[in-house]
Amino acid sequence: MSIAESDSPKKVIYPRKTVERAKVALACSPFQRHLFETMCYQSVSTNAIANVSGTQQGYTKRPLSELAVENALMWLIQVGVLRREVDGQGITDSFRLTPLGRQLVEETQESWNPTRRDRLSNMLNRWLRLPF
Repeated sequence: MSIAESDSPKKVIYPRKTVERAKVALACSPFQRHLFETMCYQSVSTNAIANVSGTQQGYTKRPLSELAVENALMWLIQVGVLRREVDGQGITDSFRLTPLGRQLVEETQESWNPTRRDRLSNMLNRWLRLPF
């Protein structure tokens, strides 16, 4: 085994239903792909996403309240796409992609266009909080 092989991260294999639910949640979120691409290499705070700053930075299509941003981010945490950043003081208001989220962003080059079925599925999963 060469050094390059041992240093490269191994791709985690997730259950198909987990991946599909996460893809649909990403596609149905109120966020632009640019936000997730940014989260691949740095954490992003709620303040940077909420209100007018979110649209100015290309993270959202329209201004969203801080509560709407927080709710959407919490759903993406529940489906395994995001995690909260932690510092020496505890949990922060910043978010970063999980390995699953990073994998989905890297594998999906085209923009996400959810179907009506995707939106309905996401809404039901979110409302009922179904695990799959």
